[in-house]
Amino acid sequence: MAGNTFGQLFRMITFGESHGAGVGVVIDGCPAGLEISFEEIQAELDRRRPGQNKLTTQRNEKDSLEILSGIFENKTLGTPITFLIRNTDVQSKSYEDIKDKFRPGHADFVTQEKYGHRDYRGGGRASARETIGRVAAGAIAKKLLAEVGIEVEAYLVQVGKIKQTGDLRLKIEDYTEEIEHARADGDSVGGIIEVVAKNVPVGLGEPVFHKLSAELAHALMTIPAAKGVEIGDGFASAEKRGSENNDELINDAVGTSRDLSAGQIRTKTNHAGGIVGGISNGENIVMRVAFKPTSSITKKQMTVDKDNNEVEISVHGRHDPCVALRAPVIVEAMASLVLVDHYLLDKSSKL
Repeated sequence: MAGNTFGQLFRMITFGESHGAGVGVVIDGCPAGLEISFEEIQAELDRRRPGQNKLTTQRNEKDSLEILSGIFENKTLGTPITFLIRNTDVQSKSYEDIKDKFRPGHADFVTQEKYGHRDYRGGGRASARETIGRVAAGAIAKKLLAEVGIEVEAYLVQVGKIKQTGDLRLKIEDYTEEIEHARADGDSVGGIIEVVAKNVPVGLGEPVFHKLSAELAHALMTIPAAKGVEIGDGFASAEKRGSENNDELINDAVGTSRDLSAGQIRTKTNHAGGIVGGISNGENIVMRVAFKPTSSITKKQMTVDKDNNEVEISVHGRHDPCVALRAPVIVEAMASLVLVDHYLLDKSSKL
């Protein structure tokens, strides 16, 4: 599986399956001397941990971090960093009855066809549990970015048909009923997450085939259940005229509310979402990721089994009724990994 490695200068390789001994990540290319504590990394893992409320899967994993290499006395060594998180609450028996059936919406069929063998327990490598390694690596990337003033934050803007209005963030009470109704029907809902990167300097991005926009979209689309990405106004820009969509340039002689110093070239608007020509322009980078409804549902559906027989399937076990709820920290991690990689690449772009 060549696709398990991500990044150019700041690289990671994740490992492990949903119901295996554990999951984790190896990070290569992190500079030495970065101060980061166990608690800072664990705090990020806790944000995506299952079983935190009644709207998420009740799989009770503590997701306790083990640092195997690369960090000593709370500082990175410049050597490969290895994190391990052991699986402690697997219930593989839930998959025995459906191990020969291909679950609709899952990677079961395509994985079986591609490799001829698969781990059917919890989706194996295709499970969102693999993202724990990404979040751990993202904690390192976010700390590196913070050293140069870059901040990355993601949050829900839509759950099912419930949308954020204005600047008021969605709260759990806003979408509880939407999710509970779907779960009562044996069903699930999707969602949209917005991520914003602030204080990104001008110049990040390596055209032509490593544009910042392209690599961010690639990174976000690797997250399980992600089905669409837009940057800035995204698809809405197709309905506009150029005069409406262009971000006019100004000499910001007095500074703005965006917390950047005066005397910089800025844009009046940010329809481009902070990236022009594949290169960051100094404005906030704004992106949205659409997540499909959870594929594992108890509602009966039709499928085929390994012998090509059409059969009925109902997926039981412990599953999130809305995968988007725990995804903001994963989105932050993937965006941060791209930004730190391009920050390091940019340092070698000119004398």
